[in-house]
Amino acid sequence: MIQPPIIGITTSGHAQTSSYCLPSSYAAAVKAAGGVAVLIPPGEPAASDIILQRIDGLIFSGGGDIDPAVYNGIMHPTIYNVDSERDRAEIALAQAALTSDIPILGICRGLEVLAVATGGTLIPHLPDEYGEVVTHRAEELLSIQHSVDLIPDSRLAQEVIGTTTVDVISWHHQAVRNVSSEWRVTGWAADGVIEALEHKYHPWAIALQWHPELSSSVDPLQHRIFQAFIAATRQIAMANCEY
Repeated sequence: MIQPPIIGITTSGHAQTSSYCLPSSYAAAVKAAGGVAVLIPPGEPAASDIILQRIDGLIFSGGGDIDPAVYNGIMHPTIYNVDSERDRAEIALAQAALTSDIPILGICRGLEVLAVATGGTLIPHLPDEYGEVVTHRAEELLSIQHSVDLIPDSRLAQEVIGTTTVDVISWHHQAVRNVSSEWRVTGWAADGVIEALEHKYHPWAIALQWHPELSSSVDPLQHRIFQAFIAATRQIAMANCEY
């Protein structure tokens, strides 16, 4: 019997709540796609290699903002839930994972972590620079829906989602400003905000600014993201067993 892949998912830190937290929708999306979710709380950055040896795939989840000091950015009044321990741990984990062949999926903050871990920078507050052409988060700090356009020859469009335009659930006020040459930008919102990244050299590393886990149970296109991610963990595991 083939064992389901073990998928590590990062969690929020305990600075604000005295608890390590993760919305259940992440684990539910992984389970529905055939994986087993395990939670990875922030900890010692040196633990990255140990973690990667014990999981088959890695999801960087959403959450509070990255400290602007990490990417030489500027503090903004809207920046919230900064957790330096989480920043350090996740950036170290991202850097280690990108040198491995473990499949990686970044979601919202997770995209930002992957970008910053490779030398990228962030826009501190989207309305200040992009206005209100597209609303990426409701005023009540709630999620909202908008469309994303994908490059036709991207992995997302060709192999994962299967279309070049997709409706997404969005819940963010920051986004990537600059990314390193390691990444290919493969998706944008109508206002020009970067919504998807694909790593040029890693076997399977995709980062999304939106939240596919929030609609994967009702939207087959979002469910395909997790199915493709789980399939990649199995393919890479099988390839490694051949050696």
